[in-house]
Amino acid sequence: MAALHGLGSVIYGKVCVTVPIPTTSVDLSNHIIIVTGSNSGLGFEATRHLSRLGVGKIIMAVRTPSKGEAAKKQILQSTGKQESSIEVWPIDMDNQDSVKAFAERASLLPRIDGVLANAGIMTGQFTLSEGNEKTLNVNVVNTFLLFFLLLPLMRRSEQQTGNPCRFSIPNSALHYMAPLAELNEKETLILDRLNNPKRADMAGRYPLSKLLVLYVVREIAERTKSSNKGRFIINTPNPSWCKSDLGKEMETAAYKVAEKLLARTAEEGSRTLVHGVLADETSHGHYLNNCHVQAPAKHVTNRWGQGVQKRFFDELLAKIDSIAPGISSTL
Repeated sequence: MAALHGLGSVIYGKVCVTVPIPTTSVDLSNHIIIVTGSNSGLGFEATRHLSRLGVGKIIMAVRTPSKGEAAKKQILQSTGKQESSIEVWPIDMDNQDSVKAFAERASLLPRIDGVLANAGIMTGQFTLSEGNEKTLNVNVVNTFLLFFLLLPLMRRSEQQTGNPCRFSIPNSALHYMAPLAELNEKETLILDRLNNPKRADMAGRYPLSKLLVLYVVREIAERTKSSNKGRFIINTPNPSWCKSDLGKEMETAAYKVAEKLLARTAEEGSRTLVHGVLADETSHGHYLNNCHVQAPAKHVTNRWGQGVQKRFFDELLAKIDSIAPGISSTL
């Protein structure tokens, strides 16, 4: 039933919903927003929208700076904004040292108003990277490593400007059909189970990574709801199925036909991501679909899901603290 609901969400979004083109009444000319994975696909189109909306400084965080520079040139040609309004910074989301170096450089910024953590991968091949299966390393571990490393700057910026920084991580309706058996073994750490090459269910690994993102976003919001350290907003918008390079490893003839019928363009999907990175505090801790807060799958909200959420979050905190000792204390 969850899988059918997820499929229905994609079909409904394609057939019945026209995602609004991003607009804002807020003057963004002094804002600074980071977009990871911004040289192509959804990240590129989201950056173009943010430039069009007048964001004062966009940092395109990309793995290959030359590709970022080419994308920057294309965006500025289409929006007519000043060259100084976009900077290209290197980051490799599959490399913890690269994430740390990026965050250290970002800590020198005068303010930060948004982070669109768009970079992610989808692969059916099991590869260990930095001790983690690669999908988990990029989509979950290092994405939240970046969040924790930037959190002091996010809070300091809010205290100085009054504008809470948004940290927005793309999600997917595929979380409805994530394989739950991998989360059900209480005698084994969840991360150890997922990093076991003999037992990993790689066909469902991308959906599972998005389910884990949901758990962590919700738990961060829950654990900081009474904090007085400084406000921020974290959310996880679903752009739905979009034409992009994300699923290139999975392409078959049937996939291409379904993509043609059901997938949004990258530009259409990017509208939902821009909404997430500009959203107000009602989006905090939530799954967003078609630019609205929506309840996620029951295996997120029910008692079982809540137990897994807390268990996985504690494991992730321990993992992140092993990478950057003491960083979880910023929460």
